Amino acid sequence: MYIPHQNKIEDWDEIQHFVASSRAADLVTVNSDGLPIATLMPIVWDVSESAEGNYGKLIMHMARANEQWKHITPGTQGLAIVHGAQAYISPTNYSNKQTDHKVVPTWNYQSVHLSGVVEVSEDTELLRQIVTNLTNLHEKNREVPWKVEESDPHYIDLQLKGIISVILHITKVEAKSKLSQNKSQEDRERVVADLLQSGIAGEEIIAAEMKRLL
Repeated sequence: MYIPHQNKIEDWDEIQHFVASSRAADLVTVNSDGLPIATLMPIVWDVSESAEGNYGKLIMHMARANEQWKHITPGTQGLAIVHGAQAYISPTNYSNKQTDHKVVPTWNYQSVHLSGVVEVSEDTELLRQIVTNLTNLHEKNREVPWKVEESDPHYIDLQLKGIISVILHITKVEAKSKLSQNKSQEDRERVVADLLQSGIAGEEIIAAEMKRLL
């Protein structure tokens, strides 16, 4: 990922929080014809065994009918793209729009790229654990969380036969936060105000992140 120094995120806790908050990633691999394939999947990032050069595992699952997993062989490299909010930034927010006119639109966003080796498995018990963990993660804030065990066991067994576990063993983490850091505080404050009144979904998140950094 191209990351200018002012946009680079290096705080480990911040990166983990961002990925956990995003809750899903696009896994990109290359098929036997050399063409890229991507699938959006819910994720759990397990960092319990992370160390230098090993940044844990990104745990996912995809439909058995999805052709992507059939092209994943031992040693296959993968890239998981974790997206955050994004926003169009108008040059009308910049003070020099009326002076030298050296202004152009830009795009603010946050993103994390996780790279490594992809492993797939048809192991039913591993799949059951993955599905259970994902369900518990996303149900935990409900007043009455639903649990996998509440479903008909035979039905769950049938559903598990329709998916494949996908694990990305992460060897590289890149994190970028492009939030107008190259602009003056006054310009950034105007951008924040503009985004807060835009009414476009997600732009208030970018505004909040920019305000946090001011």
